[in-house]
Amino acid sequence: MNPPPNPQTHPIRILLVEDNPGDVRLTLEAFKDGKMDNPMDVVRDGVEALAYLRREGAYRDKPLPDLILLDLNLPRMDGREVLAAIKADPRLKFIPVVVLTTSKAEQDVVKSYVLQASCFITKPVDFNKFTDVVKGIDSFWLSIVTLPPGAHA
Repeated sequence: MNPPPNPQTHPIRILLVEDNPGDVRLTLEAFKDGKMDNPMDVVRDGVEALAYLRREGAYRDKPLPDLILLDLNLPRMDGREVLAAIKADPRLKFIPVVVLTTSKAEQDVVKSYVLQASCFITKPVDFNKFTDVVKGIDSFWLSIVTLPPGAHA
């Protein structure tokens, strides 16, 4: 059975918040390998992520993403702090945040959900398994889910 058609009227824009260049490359490759051509911007730390989301400085003309893929272990401001700031901001709080991290720690899972993460995914280290995870993200978040209107304005 095929999933229902995506009700979105524009391509789903993704913000990847990831400091590890290898994981950035792996994520981009997995999206490419999965034939997903959604617009994706990458920021390398929590401070940069919030500047992007608040449209500050170099990011003032960037549209808001429809989905955020957030690593927890980031320099300058960690992913937990970024998640708390996103969910405390009335303009950002409805953007789904997928925590995509190497952590398997129970306290990270619990804390992420307490901070209102949309879901928590532990990154597999194997490329094929990671590609399967990315395809699952695509299938669910980009093809099935109806995202809140206006998040991309």
